[in-house]
Amino acid sequence: MNFSKNRTFEVYIQNIMLTQATVVISTKNRKSELYNAIISCYKQTVDLEVVVIDDGSIDGTSEMVYKEFPEAVLYRSQESKGLIFQRNFGARLSKGRILFSIDDDAVFQSPYTVEQTLQEFTDPQIGAIAIPYIDVLKDARIQQISPDINSIYVTSSFRGTAYAVRRELFLNLSGYREFYFHQGEEEDFCIRLLNQKYFVKLGLADPIHHFESPNRDTYRMDVYGPRNLVLFSWYNVPMPYLYFHLIVTSTKAILYGIKIGHPWRKILGVLYGYKSYFSPGFKREPVHKSTYNCFRYLKKQQLVTLDEAKKLLSP
Repeated sequence: MNFSKNRTFEVYIQNIMLTQATVVISTKNRKSELYNAIISCYKQTVDLEVVVIDDGSIDGTSEMVYKEFPEAVLYRSQESKGLIFQRNFGARLSKGRILFSIDDDAVFQSPYTVEQTLQEFTDPQIGAIAIPYIDVLKDARIQQISPDINSIYVTSSFRGTAYAVRRELFLNLSGYREFYFHQGEEEDFCIRLLNQKYFVKLGLADPIHHFESPNRDTYRMDVYGPRNLVLFSWYNVPMPYLYFHLIVTSTKAILYGIKIGHPWRKILGVLYGYKSYFSPGFKREPVHKSTYNCFRYLKKQQLVTLDEAKKLLSP
């Protein structure tokens, strides 16, 4: 089904039964890559809903989806609002109990990936799955994959191009914080998920293939990267850890900028982060100390069992 901008989505959602899974794809001016992504969705062994959010494309993306995939839910923004905003919108628009997200330059290489991932929500405290993936244009390494099929391993966060999350949880946490605009939204969401005692499981499914373009906006990455690391601290880090965390984060960002030859970009990003704290509507919502310590432990150790992680969050 296709929607115009005037369709009352909320009424539609309230009057339909939830399906098992929805794949949300936010896209902009990548018509051919998007075609491959959608094709891979409809080759999955389980019935699923596909939601495509066109973030103001001018290359005929919406027309292609409308013509080639009439069964997909399509929404086109007249103006670009950014990936984070559109992923939140897609989640509200969807009707799947489990939300899957892939980038428009990624594909489900295997027809079993969605089915395998759905079967991994075996514990009520598993809030999300970090689905294995390969950055095909970089190397053949399978990333965010569990080392053992007989144990449940959890991690600190997931990659935006390869994850599944309980839709109800995602919406209850208000999705991603749109103030980030670009980069860093996943870690922020996952620490808030952890604060509600839900974990991100390392997946076991057949890996997603991600064809990330080598031509990326390095200026935006260099500025928004450190900005959003500072924002993560302001938003989430509890006292008495906040100021030490800010100092370490800022220093590491600037030193890395010196290393790669872009120190002023990193400095600018750090300053933007500090400035954002005084922006209208900014509200600090620090997580519990046990959440913060557990999150840092997961990030440092990388391989932690679910039972061990649960103990770290115990009162």
